[in-house]
Amino acid sequence: MDKIYYLASCDTCRKIIKSLPKDHNLFFRDIKQDPITVEELEQMVELSGSYEALFSKKAQLYKSLDLKNKALTEADYKKYILEHYTFLSRPVFIIKNKIYIGNTQQNMHQVMLAFANV
Repeated sequence: MDKIYYLASCDTCRKIIKSLPKDHNLFFRDIKQDPITVEELEQMVELSGSYEALFSKKAQLYKSLDLKNKALTEADYKKYILEHYTFLSRPVFIIKNKIYIGNTQQNMHQVMLAFANV
C-alpha cells in the first residue's frame, strides 16, 4: 500500500494532503502520534540511499542543538530521526516502491505524476 508520513500539526503537510487525489488508496501516518519504527526507517533508507536524504535540516531542533556545526555521520542522522519526529523531512511518500521526500514544488509535481500513473 502507498503511504504518506506526515505531521498533522504542519500547515504545509495539511495543505499538501488537501491537494492529493481523493480516489487514491493511501495510508496516512502522523509521525508525531505514531512514530516511525526502525524497520520503516530502514525501508525509507533502502529507497532513498541514505539517512541524510531523509533528515530535515530545517527543524528547529537542528538549529537549537547547533547540529550544523557538527560533522554528522549516517549513524547520527539515523539516531536523531528515530529520537524525534521533527528530524524526518516531510512529507515522505512511498508510492509503488518509490520514495518522494519533502515538500519542494518539484517533488510534489513528481508525487502528483506518480498518482496519475497508478
